[in-house]
Amino acid sequence: MIRCKPLLGSYVEISIPNGRYFVNAIENAFLAIEEVQVLMGFHNPESELSCINARCHLEAIRIHPWTAMVLSIAQEIHHHSEGLFNCGIGYRLVASGLLPRHFDIHIGTKINSFGGIEDLQFLEPTLVRSAMPLCLDLGGIAKGFAVDLAVNVLQSAAVPSGLVNAGGDLRVFGSEAQDIHVRNPTNPHEVINLGSMREGAIATSSLYFTRRDKTSNSYMVNPINQEHIEFSDSYSVMADQCVYADALTKVVSISGNTNHPCLEQFSAQAIKISSTLRV
Repeated sequence: MIRCKPLLGSYVEISIPNGRYFVNAIENAFLAIEEVQVLMGFHNPESELSCINARCHLEAIRIHPWTAMVLSIAQEIHHHSEGLFNCGIGYRLVASGLLPRHFDIHIGTKINSFGGIEDLQFLEPTLVRSAMPLCLDLGGIAKGFAVDLAVNVLQSAAVPSGLVNAGGDLRVFGSEAQDIHVRNPTNPHEVINLGSMREGAIATSSLYFTRRDKTSNSYMVNPINQEHIEFSDSYSVMADQCVYADALTKVVSISGNTNHPCLEQFSAQAIKISSTLRV
């Protein structure tokens, strides 16, 4: 059985064998993904993330354990990537018109106007505050986290094997191997077979479906120099969990280094598919 719903700014597909026996498990998996969207969506002015961005420099904010987990992992990857992964670049995307402006705070061009994920302080496991204004965007990590949650729900319901795919961020589990395909950056309507996977996750970063004119900016920002970057290749990362695969694609795509030392820290591997590839 294959079920698909529009979520997380993409389409989320859940595929499991004998799905008619696990209808409730599938629905609960989608509910978990929907909850991540409600909590961590930047576009929703009422989301928990929007509350953090608007108020955490003014007062301590109590947050959901799932949000706390994502923020903690984001800080971990920020540390090991030496700053190449930083979801604190949301204000650059707001300033470029790529994300909406929800709260009344000046979006300027000064690099030091906003803090990064490293400036978020955990006063308690689910209580956060920042000494600096923040404009966090969890779009580069929350989708992978949602995929992992969905897999956890399915496994808890004794689903033997399956696949959860959120717009190319996917995780497979169980005894049945699944074919893994990624889009060809030369022609995104073609797919390339990378082989099969039985347990694990893969995520891909690319700009091939970004529709914009020549004067607009890329949504990919280098947190070190705050510059929007362009690239025509695609970068995929394989890891045990999708939350790490999702976030680490930003590290390798920004650095252009598929052997970045950060990958070894999280037992991950990366692959680059060149935009000059012909299949």
